[in-house]
Amino acid sequence: MCGECGYKTAQKSTLTRHMRTHTGEKPYMCDECGYRTAQKSHLSEHMKTHTGEKPYKCDQCDYSAAHKISLDQHLAKHTGEKPYLCEHCGYKTTKHSHLSRHLRTHTGEKPYKCDQCDYSAAQKTALELHMAKHTGEKPYMCGMCGYKTALKSKLSRHMRSHSGDKCDYSAARNSSMDKHPAKHTDEKPYICKECGYRTANKSRLSQHMKMHTRKNDYKCDQCDYSAMTKSTLDYHLKAKHTGEKSYACGECGYRTARKYNLSSHMKTHTGEKPYMCGECGYRAANKSHISQHMKTHTGVKPYMCGECGYRTARKAVLSRHVRTHTGEKPYKCDQCDYSAAQKTALELHMAKHTGEKPYMCGICGYRAAIKSHLIQHMRTHTGEKPYKCDQCEYSAAQKPSLDRHYQAKHS
Repeated sequence: MCGECGYKTAQKSTLTRHMRTHTGEKPYMCDECGYRTAQKSHLSEHMKTHTGEKPYKCDQCDYSAAHKISLDQHLAKHTGEKPYLCEHCGYKTTKHSHLSRHLRTHTGEKPYKCDQCDYSAAQKTALELHMAKHTGEKPYMCGMCGYKTALKSKLSRHMRSHSGDKCDYSAARNSSMDKHPAKHTDEKPYICKECGYRTANKSRLSQHMKMHTRKNDYKCDQCDYSAMTKSTLDYHLKAKHTGEKSYACGECGYRTARKYNLSSHMKTHTGEKPYMCGECGYRAANKSHISQHMKTHTGVKPYMCGECGYRTARKAVLSRHVRTHTGEKPYKCDQCDYSAAQKTALELHMAKHTGEKPYMCGICGYRAAIKSHLIQHMRTHTGEKPYKCDQCEYSAAQKPSLDRHYQAKHS
């Protein structure tokens, strides 16, 4: 029996391994990169990242994996099976670990505790990122070039720069695999003849074409709103009428009505940026951000204002610009007479009524009333400078800094 917590086992070796969870002892070390672990089996699994060995083969396609759990997860792509179900909201997943993480969005549990301060996290990766602030330790090292990082996921991404692989994606169908490379190249072969809209996916073009025929079959029973898809109507009902926000962040309490928004938000805590620009190496957390970034290379600005000729690469930016002509302020405060032309302005205003700052930095605890402020803040930790000068090597973390640079150096 363990004298620390009362854990019991029939085998002495099992108790010895358990005790390391209290002592922090990690006797097994990798000679290649210095990685340490408490269990010999974990070291054996780790060594496969250096040897490239993938002994677990899929019997339905050419996929192979270094770990059995990776193969088990892959097989679900063939069967479509998602055996793990959330009883609170109906969320289904192929992995038990994903369900465990998801449940914390309902319970608010943060089981990963920092032993040097009061910080706690819902996800292990967030704690690992936080611990690096105390220790400065970067235990994951590339055996080919010496690159070191505090997160295993970042080492995995880095290793692709040597192998030439862009990601770990695999598919059960050739058609799915054929579509996937467009996520990296930003190629959009399907074009709308009505307005020039382009997309990488044929089904998305079909969905877009309904905007021109205006067949909005799904009607809201509480207002005049109608939608082309049921999912869009469901989101409208939650956002405008019920106020329901069933998806919650276990790190900072942020809540949203859409699962996709929560997935995007979680990347502000983990620092994950899976989308990379093939032109300059810029990385982004969301596909939409990389699509916007690619336009800085092409210079394409398909959206034009009919009043003044202003052009932009983004439809949303044009919509905001048009309001400077119309004076329209569609975003209304429900607690006073204030209205705004932009959603971010309303969010900032609402914080004056509520004092709420729902966006929190998982590294230092900084809180913000609007998401864009948190994104800007995160760059103080990552060192990211996404705004590039097209006339010299200068880059900046914020657009106003780039604007000032242009005026001072190139005007």
